[in-house]
Amino acid sequence: MIIYEKVSRSVDLRKFDGKRESGSFDIDYDKFILAGGKLIHLKNVTKIYEQNGVVALDDVTIDINAGEFVFLVGTSGSGKSTLMKLLMHEEIATSGEIFVDGRDVVRLSRKEVPYLRRSLGVIFQDHRLLEDKTVYENIAFAMQVIEAPNKTIKHSVEGVLDIVGLRDKAKSFPSQLSGGEQQRVAIARAIVNKPQIVIADEPTGNLDPNTSREIMDIFKRINDAGTTIIMATHDKDIVNRMQRRVIAIENGKIIRDQLRGRYAGGR
Repeated sequence: MIIYEKVSRSVDLRKFDGKRESGSFDIDYDKFILAGGKLIHLKNVTKIYEQNGVVALDDVTIDINAGEFVFLVGTSGSGKSTLMKLLMHEEIATSGEIFVDGRDVVRLSRKEVPYLRRSLGVIFQDHRLLEDKTVYENIAFAMQVIEAPNKTIKHSVEGVLDIVGLRDKAKSFPSQLSGGEQQRVAIARAIVNKPQIVIADEPTGNLDPNTSREIMDIFKRINDAGTTIIMATHDKDIVNRMQRRVIAIENGKIIRDQLRGRYAGGR
């Protein structure tokens, strides 16, 4: 976590296995103060796709605190996916400011991007599992790419398998799992590196209602442990049942932001 001290302007970089991360990133201290120390800060963000002139986001301002659970709702093409891609630096804002955990995402260099993404866990609707690897190997791969020690990998993978209830499926391949089980593997892979933020794009979109509720119970436990969750969804029942913060997007604009909201507004 980045800690800002007004007098000394000192920065404490997150550590991994007791070692300071290699590499660095630039911090604009004055803008970080303006962000109010929020975990995620977007100010007047606009995204226009140059190839077709589509305005995907239009003057969007959002602040998200550490530990929040936020639903992004809206019709297809409203701007939800673009917003998440901007947070991951998969897309770059046309204008405006984006800070994630103190990092100026808009101005990140290519070599700095992996350090941003190390603080994020991303879950997709289609799972994106490696078919030739077992459940254990799929999850372990996320730690191998950051060169975590084997002992740490074993301990962490077994821990997240317990969280998602798949310890007995560790040696199975994705093709041997149900859709709900595959999504559990994707969740385990996303949280194995203990990210501060989990970004989930329609994680229950292909699941039946009962399985969806089970998946959301896992997300709730992850959030209760302190992880910030940002989830795009069309599932009205889940949003209305959980009553967490709801940000509604329409034609690239924020039309509603409720702390304990419902899918269609109201109480």
